[in-house]
Amino acid sequence: MINEPSESSKIPPSPGQDSTEPVWTYRGYKLRSNDFTTAMVHLFRAEISRANAWRMRLDTTTNWAVVTTAAALSIAFGQQQGHYAVILLNILLVTLFWITEARRYSYYEVWSSRVRLMETDFFAAMLVPPFGPDPDWAESLAENLLHPHFPISNWEALGRRLRRNYVYLYIIMGMAALGKLWMHPEPAQNAAEIFERASFWFIPGWLLLLLGLLFYVFLVLVALLTAGMHAASGEVLPRYAVSDRGVKEAARAGKTSPRWSAWFRHGERRSQYLAFVITDVPEQVGQAVLNEMKRGVTELSGKGMYTGQQHGILMCALTVTEIANFKAIVRAQDPQAFMIVSPAQEVLGKGFLPL
Repeated sequence: MINEPSESSKIPPSPGQDSTEPVWTYRGYKLRSNDFTTAMVHLFRAEISRANAWRMRLDTTTNWAVVTTAAALSIAFGQQQGHYAVILLNILLVTLFWITEARRYSYYEVWSSRVRLMETDFFAAMLVPPFGPDPDWAESLAENLLHPHFPISNWEALGRRLRRNYVYLYIIMGMAALGKLWMHPEPAQNAAEIFERASFWFIPGWLLLLLGLLFYVFLVLVALLTAGMHAASGEVLPRYAVSDRGVKEAARAGKTSPRWSAWFRHGERRSQYLAFVITDVPEQVGQAVLNEMKRGVTELSGKGMYTGQQHGILMCALTVTEIANFKAIVRAQDPQAFMIVSPAQEVLGKGFLPL
């Protein structure tokens, strides 16, 4: 249950604004501007907490990779008869840690992108003109909350973690493996001797070295080809620029300086639908939708071709988050109603995108 704000906590109204006007209503509950800001602050803190938890899991995976590498090198070089295959097995283990950390990094970006969205479009918007967020920032945040998805690709996650941490471990392990083959138990005299030492079980040494070379070529390609992927919102990089949306908005408003937008947001919005309700009590159903959802409803007249009876047809534009509530209202008013809900390509007008 939402408590009513005390008199001392109410924000003084600005000229022409009613302090008691709610900014959000739902089934009798009403949130005023100060309540909405408080809710956003709590959401911001919750998302930061989840981002920090996944950030710590990233550090844990890196620590595992460092510890196992140190242990493998100690075993390989600790005694003359130590085999370099220990380093090869550690490379496989570190690769598993790398893939695991990339997956954790993708989850970290889910929470980090929400934090950055609130920072750039809610808090930062309070500090610079026109002192208001972009019209679609709330839709972007709602879409992310309703339908969570990874904001970065698997390749970007792999490449970023490789360049940030694991490239150094792979370099150390590669140099250690070559050094082990060349120096132990005594310096090799030629390449054939190195190939002989590199053999392991029934696999010839030249094949193992070739596979190792191909693997390192693969690592270099992943590091280089993913360097241009900058969808990760949690990285501190100078990637802010004036968006195309900001340029168009400034042109329509007759301004010469467009507003700056966060580079990682692409103006997502909730899916929009058009609902038709065929009912014998259109006034009752329409008033319930108007009172509880504050959505406009248009009544049409229709005739059933089979029965020949006249029926009322209600038409209402909705977003994906309102469909469940709309169905419940219609069912409560007329359980015998017939409803059609279809996707809408675009809905323009009050309450939706500007016409």
